Order: sequence, then C-alpha cells, then structure tokens
Amino acid sequence: MSATMKSQQRGRLVLGLGIGLLAGVALSLAVALYVTKVPVPFIDKVPHRTPEQDAAELEKNRNWDPNAALAGKNPMRPASAPAAAPALATQAPAASAPPAPAARTAAAVPSTRPGADPFIYFVQAGAFGRAEDADQQRARLGLLGFAARITEREQSGRTVYRVRLGPFDKKDEADAARERLDGNGVEAALVRVQRPER
Repeated sequence: MSATMKSQQRGRLVLGLGIGLLAGVALSLAVALYVTKVPVPFIDKVPHRTPEQDAAELEKNRNWDPNAALAGKNPMRPASAPAAAPALATQAPAASAPPAPAARTAAAVPSTRPGADPFIYFVQAGAFGRAEDADQQRARLGLLGFAARITEREQSGRTVYRVRLGPFDKKDEADAARERLDGNGVEAALVRVQRPER
C-alpha cells in the first residue's frame, strides 16, 4: 500500500469518528430536551397548589396534636365552674322536683350493675400520624415485654395510629401497666371508654 492510501484511510477514519461523535452529541441533546419538556404522566396530572393554599395548610397543621383526643369528650371545666353551684341551690322548689326521664335513665345505667365499673381502660403509649412510627413504638413495647395493639382513628381529617395496651376491666390494672411503662421511660396516658351496654 502506498503512503497516500494510508493517509487517505486515516483521514476517513478521523472524519468518521468526528461525524459519529457529533451525531452522538446531537442525539443526546435531542433526548435531553425531549425528557425535560414532556410532562411526567402521573405527577403533572395533580393540580398544583398555590402558595396561599400551602400557607393555609401550614397554619392549620401548626398546632395539630394527634394526642388531643385523649382529653376526652368532656374536657376539664375551668375553676370558675363551681361558682354556678350556689345559684342552683337557691332554687329549692326546682331541686325537690323529680328528675327528668332522660336524667333518670342516665343515672340508672351505672346502678344496673352494682359494684361494676362503667368503664373499660386502655393505656395509650402514643398516637402517630404515620403507621411506620406506630409500628416502631409497638415493637419497642414488645421488646420491653408489653403486648400492644395499633388502632386507627380519623381525627381532624387525618388518620391517627394509636398504640395501646389493654383493654383492662379495672382502673388499678391499667394504672399498674401505665406505671410500668413510665418506669421504662415510655410516656403513657390512661384512657377510659364507656363500657358497652349488654
């Protein structure tokens, strides 16, 4: 082979590599532009939120407490509530009247089972917004020798996962379990639930 043919072959090889390299860069650029401009199938179908909606949601969730339900349906009355009692005592004729039928039935419920506690008790070792957190707490309690269960409840439009021990028929048993948890460094609260009528 002559030297001119070898130099022509080298020139064609370099030219081919250059053209291939430019074609590869152009193809990569075209793919990158396509990927960045095409909508993502599932994410882009979700309606976008405005900053005002985000701020309102943040304000709504700022003081959200998943353990708020532990306060019960009848929160503690303020200290000024006993002042209303003397006003009722001055109405002697109304006090001697027989109670209304609804009040009589409500008072009769606990007396239908003398000596029996009208409540069942649970010891709640936490309420969580994520099921994974509740599972971790239940596992932690299991390592400490407690058999806990997770229950779900809808609260303020969210699902709350409660980790509880029980049910206990007697308040003393529930108090003992809560004290054992406290002794192991686990914050717990006593929860009482009206016993279903039989």
